[in-house]
Amino acid sequence: MIGPPGAGKSHFARQLGERLGLPVIHLDAHYWSPGWVEPTPAEWAARLPALLARPAWIMDGNYSRTLPQRLAACDTVVFLDLPRWQCLWGVLRRAWLERGRVRADMAAGCPEKLDPAFLGFTWGYRRRSRPGVMRLLAQWEDRVAVHRLVSRGEASAFLDGVSARR
Repeated sequence: MIGPPGAGKSHFARQLGERLGLPVIHLDAHYWSPGWVEPTPAEWAARLPALLARPAWIMDGNYSRTLPQRLAACDTVVFLDLPRWQCLWGVLRRAWLERGRVRADMAAGCPEKLDPAFLGFTWGYRRRSRPGVMRLLAQWEDRVAVHRLVSRGEASAFLDGVSARR
């Protein structure tokens, strides 16, 4: 499960996990330490293999530096490729609804916050991060099923389809 901030990755991953009976790994919960402390690149690189080695999972998060490793370990990718205005709205809405609380998909000690840098990352994702993600997905599409969903309606229909197939 990949996509820009505010696209609804965590919510979608939880729903998909419920439908498929698979555990959901929220990368934010494993990346951050209390007080929004980031790991060193070496620490993060050491944490990821244990998560990927689990027998079955749904994983949600960006962390584009680790995307090649995650693509090598998965069989399906869902890319929530929503318009930037919807993502920005999602970030603002989440910040308001979760203000001061730690979300279930976040590391302990990391209450919801909103800062200009994160808003800038969200707004610039389509221009800065998305091209690299699209290139990687194209390189892996013969080995991994890639589902690019471009609206909340498509995401909902995808989940309905998963329910119908079960």
